[in-house]
Amino acid sequence: MLAVSCSHLIPLDGGKTRVRADRVAADLPASAWQRRSAGDGSKGPRVYDWAWLDDVCTDADPDDAGRHSLLIRRNTTTGELAFYRCWTPKPATLAQLVRVAGIRWTVEESFQAAKSQVGLDQHQVRRWDSWHRFTTLALAALAVLAICAADAAHHDPPDAGLIKLTVNEVRRLINAYIIRPISDLTHRLRWSQWRRRHQARARRSHYTRRLNLELQA
Repeated sequence: MLAVSCSHLIPLDGGKTRVRADRVAADLPASAWQRRSAGDGSKGPRVYDWAWLDDVCTDADPDDAGRHSLLIRRNTTTGELAFYRCWTPKPATLAQLVRVAGIRWTVEESFQAAKSQVGLDQHQVRRWDSWHRFTTLALAALAVLAICAADAAHHDPPDAGLIKLTVNEVRRLINAYIIRPISDLTHRLRWSQWRRRHQARARRSHYTRRLNLELQA
C-alpha cells in the first residue's frame, strides 16, 4: 500500500486514459462509500469513510499475478481525502486494506513515543557508528517500557475504572521509583492512578459524544 497525492494519475481502460485521483473520487456515487474504523487511536476508534476501486489501476505488468486497486479515505468531519495505491498477491477484502492503512498511525505513534520518552531524536548524527549505537539503545529502552506496559495490562482488574498503563506512565513510575526516588512513593502511585482514572473518564466522554454525533448524522 502506497499513499499517493490527489494529483496522482489513475490509469483507466487498460492505461488508455489517465485521470487524477481526486477526479475519480468526485465521480463516485454515495453508495460507493463505507464507514469503517482504521483502528483505535488516542481518542477512540478512527472512523473514516472508505471507497475501494478494484477495477482501476490497469497499467499493471501483464506478468504480475497480483491485484492492483485504489483505496480512498474520507474524513467524516472535514471531508479531506487520502489516496492509496494497493497491491495484493491474491484477492483481499476492504477490511484487510483498511487495517493495513491504519497501521501507519501506530508507526507514527511509536516514533513519537520514542522521541518523547527515550530521546530517539536527541543524537546529533555526526558519525554512523555513534548514531547506530544510540538508536539501538533508545529502541531497546522503548521496548522495555512497552513490555512493562503490556505485562501490567494482564494484572489490572477489568472494572478498576482506569486506562491501561501506557509507555508514558511506565516511564514516570520508573523515574519516581528508581531514577529519582522520593520518600512518599505511595503518593506518586496514587497520583498515577488518579491520572489513569481521569483519562478513562475523558475517553468514555469522548466515545459518547462521538457516538451521539454519528447517530445524529
